[in-house]
Amino acid sequence: MKEKMKRIMDAFHRYNSSDMVFQVFGLSREIQYDALVVAPSYTPYRLKMDRSCKVTTCKEGAYTAGYLVEKDGMKIAWIKTGSSDANCIDHIAVCAELHFQKMIFIGAAGALKECFRLGDICTPVYSICGGYANTYLKESIKDYVPFEKATPDMEYVDHVISIGEKTGCVVKKASVFCTASIALEYYHLDEIKEFHTDLIEMETGSFYMMADLLEIPAIALLVVSDNSATGAALVGRTEEEQKEYDKGRNNVLPKFILTVAGDRQFPHT
Repeated sequence: MKEKMKRIMDAFHRYNSSDMVFQVFGLSREIQYDALVVAPSYTPYRLKMDRSCKVTTCKEGAYTAGYLVEKDGMKIAWIKTGSSDANCIDHIAVCAELHFQKMIFIGAAGALKECFRLGDICTPVYSICGGYANTYLKESIKDYVPFEKATPDMEYVDHVISIGEKTGCVVKKASVFCTASIALEYYHLDEIKEFHTDLIEMETGSFYMMADLLEIPAIALLVVSDNSATGAALVGRTEEEQKEYDKGRNNVLPKFILTVAGDRQFPHT
């Protein structure tokens, strides 16, 4: 990890326990994990991964939970977090105590263009940060950059997409706007569309900034859950729309998480 991340952790631990990750998520610093999955809302049980993997609940709290997912010798540390850029930063910072080879973010995203269907699996080429939480990653909280752009390691993104092609999983590249509010995004939708992004969600900008600080290969996998351009609603889907979404979320995504977590080909891992 970068020296800055070490300073962040030192300051964090100065006022808190040195084993925060066990207290918050029940995960062990003694285990070498193949991957850390960061998932607002999603759990391995919700994605029905307990049908093909051994899933152990390490700790469940009111808003967070930690799980160990095991398959064929592979070990995945899985954290369920609350939504928002701040939650993403805080909980990845806690997990910086762990030993893992790569990070995988999984979540849902709304589409802003008609070419995306419910259930599509997408990954950001960049994320526009529409919130304020990322400013706390700077040296001064006065250094706010409005609508800052976060960009992933595209070499690793392209590698993951190639894995998908080999396994029959289509992963679409997409640009993302990270909103700070779900309810209020609709009120500002015309302004948001002026950024010309393909999708809208909440956390990927912060996720990639944390991955940069940790110097860990990272990929965000987003399931399209609604589309404001076609009228496919987030709440109140038709029966056919629900089937399309469930296929991407419950069938394609779990298999691909295991494929990415078990990958050993990328040179940085």
